[in-house]
Amino acid sequence: MVGEVIEAGMQVRYTGTGTTGTVIRFERKDGKEYAEIDTTHLLYLTDKLFPVDAAVEKRHLKREDMKKTLNDEREFISGSGFQESIKNIDQSCEGGG
Repeated sequence: MVGEVIEAGMQVRYTGTGTTGTVIRFERKDGKEYAEIDTTHLLYLTDKLFPVDAAVEKRHLKREDMKKTLNDEREFISGSGFQESIKNIDQSCEGGG
């Protein structure tokens, strides 16, 4: 945004789409300055980027980690190893109650 200095290595958010990432390089085209963000490898106008708090980014990363864990568990459950292991149970509910 106006007045904010954007530097390489800085965590930023693009105002147009909410895309966040770390600035990895700059490029000048037609008199305008662009920054490449590591998450998309696309160029964004630097005057449309603003720095974001690292804590906000950590929350986003945790959410992404949770999504990955959920997807990994879904893959495991649908895999042959899990399916083979549940073949050997009798499907009874022996809660002892």
